[in-house]
Amino acid sequence: MLNQNGKYDQRFLDKVESKFEFSNKPINRLKVVEENSIQNKSTKEERILILKRKINSIKDCNLRDNSKNLIMGDGDINSPLMLIGEAPNEQEDLKAKTFCGDVGVLLNKMLLAINIKRETVYSTYSINFRPPNDRKPTPQEIKRYSIFLKEHISIVDPKILILMGTTAMEAVTGLNNQISNERGNWKEIIIGNKTIPVIITFNPSYLMRYPDKKKYSWEDLKKIRKKVEDLNIII
Repeated sequence: MLNQNGKYDQRFLDKVESKFEFSNKPINRLKVVEENSIQNKSTKEERILILKRKINSIKDCNLRDNSKNLIMGDGDINSPLMLIGEAPNEQEDLKAKTFCGDVGVLLNKMLLAINIKRETVYSTYSINFRPPNDRKPTPQEIKRYSIFLKEHISIVDPKILILMGTTAMEAVTGLNNQISNERGNWKEIIIGNKTIPVIITFNPSYLMRYPDKKKYSWEDLKKIRKKVEDLNIII
């Protein structure tokens, strides 16, 4: 505010909460933006490590207390395809890796059937710890870990999400219907202001118990291949 002499009225400046500093030197606003960008920027690996520490600091978690390892994910962290399973089993908990043993062998074959190598995909779980006796995670556990899962998705920033199993479906989409009613249909979710195409399909461990369902899984895989081609994704 100017006074009668055309100068700034100091009484007005003193009344406002912010303190103004006047200088004859111009402010290099570009430098300020660059410094903030450098300070806030970190690699995916660093952000994943921070998220892992956050998950490992959860208190009163029966899953964590009964598991040997926290499993984040493996594969190509820069992959356009992110595959989300349900939860680690005993073998995966011991090895601290996703989709091990016969389950992993089947997954490898499923992906190769649509010309995708397992190592070019990033895979993780809806629940980062093994549930006791490999039981299905409870709705409360799924909800609790879905917060971390969505942050995980945001960090990886995939172009396509593949949800394998009911736990993954519920954790990401919030749906708790029969997976047979939801699988094979493309959906969209918004995470971090980004819309990501999502497809729900059967988990490899489920297909091992019910091999007659593989024919439906094959239909889903063909849809995934087509989506990869439609989006001009190189993988």
